[in-house]
Amino acid sequence: MTLTAFLAFAGLVIFAAISPGPAVLMSARTGLTEGFRTGVMLALGIASGAVVWALAAMFGLNIVFAAAPSLLWALKLGGAAYLIWMAWNLWRDARTPLVTEDTRPVPRSPLAAFRLGLWTNLSNPKAAVMFSSIFLGTIKQGAPLWELGMLLLIIFVAETSWNSFVARIFSLERTRARYINLKTVIDRCFGGMLALLGVKLAAT
Repeated sequence: MTLTAFLAFAGLVIFAAISPGPAVLMSARTGLTEGFRTGVMLALGIASGAVVWALAAMFGLNIVFAAAPSLLWALKLGGAAYLIWMAWNLWRDARTPLVTEDTRPVPRSPLAAFRLGLWTNLSNPKAAVMFSSIFLGTIKQGAPLWELGMLLLIIFVAETSWNSFVARIFSLERTRARYINLKTVIDRCFGGMLALLGVKLAAT
């Protein structure tokens, strides 16, 4: 793999990581409500989901989707339903006050945060198509395993770093204080955006 191709791959992966979507929304809200440590575990789950889709792309899942469009359609509907379910939970609980002794509720367990991040990313099968496009444009056929492993590592690091950064920004005291004052509005905005992303996933 040439240096130019490597830099192009890294740039595309970083752009994909920072693009607004369910993962970034979930990182922001987790940082707000549960703190940075829980946000990091969520980010690790998100990154693991990205690696799963990247592996699927490497092994030709995009070809399967092209041959059997109904499979992609079914996965998209399942992912959309998951996002809309999360959106409904956010909207429904928007008026529930936070436990304010330390200005935040008890955070979920590290495993639960990791699992939430993993399923949030796996809810979007279009990621496999996106990674297929990136691989086709930057990787030569017959690339050695160590090179493919390095590319997967770049995906993992980019997703973990960006989503941890988002969680950190939203976990700051000033940000949390504003959230507490506007919890109902903010939670319903998060819920509405997740629902729109779910509808978009199902419709495109």
